[in-house]
Amino acid sequence: MRIPRIYTSQALAVGQQLELEERAAHYLAQVLRMKVGRQLRLFNGDGRDYQATISAANRRQLSCEITGAESNTQRESPLQIELGIGLSKGDRMDWVVQKATELGATRIAPLYSERVDVKLDGEREQKKWRHWQQVMISACEQSGRSQLVDLAEPQPLASWLQHCRADCKLVLSPHHQSQPQRDSAPQSIALLVGPEGGLSEEEVAASVASGFSSLALGPRILRTETAPLAALSILQARWGDMA
Repeated sequence: MRIPRIYTSQALAVGQQLELEERAAHYLAQVLRMKVGRQLRLFNGDGRDYQATISAANRRQLSCEITGAESNTQRESPLQIELGIGLSKGDRMDWVVQKATELGATRIAPLYSERVDVKLDGEREQKKWRHWQQVMISACEQSGRSQLVDLAEPQPLASWLQHCRADCKLVLSPHHQSQPQRDSAPQSIALLVGPEGGLSEEEVAASVASGFSSLALGPRILRTETAPLAALSILQARWGDMA
């Protein structure tokens, strides 16, 4: 029987008794119908998986005892990838956050750029960010990652370009291409992908001025939710941990 992996924000230690958060307790007790004595795995982003046994459960609360711990850093790519992605409508951002997490991205930065057609005020922006955070956590649970992706709060593209640091910087642009010159595999990559409608000529130029190399992914125009996943897969296959 499959052993569920559950995220908790609490500090964890072998021998500890703890009560899980309401979201996790509801999922385990109400959805999976797990009873006392069943096993589960917990993680909190510290790079370890913790074995646990359910010690008490009812409709609203679930407690467990941690019985063991092991390092789980082998699930993390040796290639540190930061994805800067233009905000998009509907569930496209959910899709990108979920799949980028599964593909091993280290950091995801939602960006406001010229052609972004998403208007978020302070309260809605925070609500969206919390939603994406939960999408990322669920993707970590599913994919076996024990380190959380650093999900930045939405910010202007210009601000991200100013503070972005990586060995290799790439901006996806279907109409421009320059081959990044590298003698060795980079340890870190920054990947910039525009929103629906892409980046403007001025934004591509600004990214190139900030040290980015422009890159096209073949002859076809990819959607904003497809392009980053194709690029992440290529980068992981070339320099990361996807054979």
